[in-house]
Amino acid sequence: MENAERKNRFTALLITLIAVGCLIALPLLFSGCGKEVKQSAGPGVQQTEQPIDLNILCVGDVMVHKPQIECQYDASTGKYDYTNNYKYVKDYISQADLALCNVETTFAGAPYSGYPDFCAPDELADALKDTGFDVAITSNNHMMDRGGPGMKRTLEVLRSKGFETVGSRLDNQEKRYAITDVKGVKVAVVAYTFETSTGGSGTAINGSVISPENAQLINSFSYDTIDHDLAQIKNTCEEARKAGAEIVILYYHWGEEYQNSANKWQKYIAEKSVDNMDVDIIFASHPHVLQEMDYIKNQTTGKTVPVFYSMGNFISNQRIETLNNRYTEEGIIAKVNLQYDKSQGKATNVKMSAVPTWVEKYNSGGRPIYEIIPLDENLQNNETLKASGHISRAEAALEDANGILETH
Repeated sequence: MENAERKNRFTALLITLIAVGCLIALPLLFSGCGKEVKQSAGPGVQQTEQPIDLNILCVGDVMVHKPQIECQYDASTGKYDYTNNYKYVKDYISQADLALCNVETTFAGAPYSGYPDFCAPDELADALKDTGFDVAITSNNHMMDRGGPGMKRTLEVLRSKGFETVGSRLDNQEKRYAITDVKGVKVAVVAYTFETSTGGSGTAINGSVISPENAQLINSFSYDTIDHDLAQIKNTCEEARKAGAEIVILYYHWGEEYQNSANKWQKYIAEKSVDNMDVDIIFASHPHVLQEMDYIKNQTTGKTVPVFYSMGNFISNQRIETLNNRYTEEGIIAKVNLQYDKSQGKATNVKMSAVPTWVEKYNSGGRPIYEIIPLDENLQNNETLKASGHISRAEAALEDANGILETH
């Protein structure tokens, strides 16, 4: 009897201990010790990663003629200031995820000069950076206006302001492309300019033969050897891909000056680039006027690539008063919106568009003032156009752009 009572007391105690243990353990089990408990996916189940939206834009030729140098000088400070040129387009540029511009001048240091040997004050680079540009393209027909030293100093100045540069190199160890991280996506830019025909060996830019050493430092192609050179451009794009580029942007400085439609060489190069190179966007300039924009489809893969044949002048002194050509006053902010799908490893929903621009020039305080006017929904309310009385010229520029930029 005594043994039975002891056994019953032991059993009751054991039940009590188990009950207390459960009460202690249950909150820990369900609370995760104060942390949220996440249910993991089963074996072989992957979380779906959302596509990354990217807004990429590019503008055409940023030029600085002699009148633009003179009027941007501030005698009170002894410095130059170009920020006012871009005040109306700054919101477009700064809000982009990646913004590119073609810097069609050199930063070779004083003395400064316009056409035919372009050399601008370093303050222009400050203004472009302040506007929001990220990548400075240097491959154009004026890149060697101050020779090898001028080309190299241009790179040094741009890089010191925080730009990625592409189109020329300081030495042979540097890559022919630039890669930048944009919202977690690695975007490469590859840029090439046309050479002047020499009728033989050697490399000429803008009619001047350059040394073999300098020729190795610039990205250029010749219409005389175009298929060979396109193979080299393809190699550069492939090198960028191997280095981790997920999107490749190709820029060409090509075409005929003052022609409002792309010529046969531009069409040929664009089609070959889309068919033979793994590129996502083609921007281009040089004609100093607008040309059409179009989508080209790779006939094998079905991939569609937006092509802007000429983005025109973003800013210059080329205009109806100097060249009797109003089209040289016109340009665009070329825009590509896309989604990059990490899981598929490709860009999707690629859409091209453009904001037409017009270069305003008016006199104030005894000097000319240059400003880039976006021809958008705020055109009628633009304060500068109201003051200058040039609204009709801006409207004509918008009509020109709408006619030229028709996509096919």
